[in-house]
Amino acid sequence: MSRSLHIDRRAFLKGIGGATLALPVLDAMGAEVTDQIPRRFCALYTANGMSLPKAEHALNDWSWFPTATESNGDFAFGVSTEPLSPFRKKLSFLGGLYHPNGIKADPHICSDMWLTGAPLQNPKPGTFNSVGLDQVVASQTKQFCRQSSVVLSIDAGTGYLSRTGTISYNLDGRPIPAENSPRRVFDRLFRADRSSLKAEHEKLQKRVKLVDAVAGSARALDQKLGHTDRERMDQYMTSLNEVESRLIASERWIDIPLKKQDYSHLNLDATSEGEPAEYYRNMFDLIALAFDADITRTITFMLNREDGMGISDTFPLKLGLSKTHHNLSHATDKEGQLQFARYDLFLSRQIAHFLERMNGYQDRSGSVLDNTIVLFGSGASTTHNSHNLPTLIAGGTNMGLKHGTYWKGSGETRMSNAYLSILRSLCIEQESFADSTGTLNAPIFSRA
Repeated sequence: MSRSLHIDRRAFLKGIGGATLALPVLDAMGAEVTDQIPRRFCALYTANGMSLPKAEHALNDWSWFPTATESNGDFAFGVSTEPLSPFRKKLSFLGGLYHPNGIKADPHICSDMWLTGAPLQNPKPGTFNSVGLDQVVASQTKQFCRQSSVVLSIDAGTGYLSRTGTISYNLDGRPIPAENSPRRVFDRLFRADRSSLKAEHEKLQKRVKLVDAVAGSARALDQKLGHTDRERMDQYMTSLNEVESRLIASERWIDIPLKKQDYSHLNLDATSEGEPAEYYRNMFDLIALAFDADITRTITFMLNREDGMGISDTFPLKLGLSKTHHNLSHATDKEGQLQFARYDLFLSRQIAHFLERMNGYQDRSGSVLDNTIVLFGSGASTTHNSHNLPTLIAGGTNMGLKHGTYWKGSGETRMSNAYLSILRSLCIEQESFADSTGTLNAPIFSRA
């Protein structure tokens, strides 16, 4: 006679030496676990700020921030954000946010600190950054999915200090390398099998041995590597550790089939060197598919890099505008500021496409968008300005978010307070995040 099996939601597998590994969510854990809504987080970053034209140019309709129409937060979309209007009831704009440490630091490192709020102008000895919001979420959701997090960017890798190529920093404050190839992202997320995992493990072990040998030689030579070289070695080791963690996570799920999905709309040969909209849409489609299949619950995507770095700086030229992205962000004349706003319009169309995809996929309860908090913004408002950071939050209605408003803090409000509100909405009950002083006093976060 068969008996139904019930596994405790906090169940662990015990291995050699007492090491433990948390089990993924299984039906045997009961409806009180499996029926819980998946709580996801997605952070989307664009560099160089948004277009907020000067008043004397009479381009108010092109301002990225909307125009408030009522005291209750109702607003009118500007021309550059009009593509987002179909999602009025699923998104909100936030104004008046800033990182207190941002105004003290080199303005070119605003992307490094966007998700961390860290005192990069005066870091703790032996460190540079602190953990990012996305990785706090990942640490709490990784047991429920195949990948703890997915880190994407326009140029891949980590970049370097003040010109970073990633917006994700791990629990130790080290940059997490990003991926930028649609095909590699697809293979990593949707084509994992025993043979490919084994081959990747073998490659990883060879790299680890090589790094160990180099590290050993460096110690034998009285650590003659300079500070920059040691920093690069640390970043490389971080990269290897991230790959190893991902492989271990994938192996736990290898016998659990993926959700059946339609991939026919993907163009995995799209590259950042080609047509910008084609590239962005394929990357956003991959993010939406990953969330729909519950492969991960935390994703970051850095759409552009600061200070004219990387391939995306040329995107405005490919779209028929007269200057590169960074140059447009410095424009003070009417035509230049209008063109900068037209590039914001282009980005809004890509974000709208992403929200449409997310809203079209269905979870057990509501759409994938309803179960995902999407954060979109920049580390500067206008050129190198650390105040009034452009911020949009979408989705998350099943986590109590109430949308359709343009909220502006009185005076200056810490961005970390908004981040703490996001964590609380995701049922991550932290007392604080970075330099937060409490949650955001905004109707958007009804459960924070």
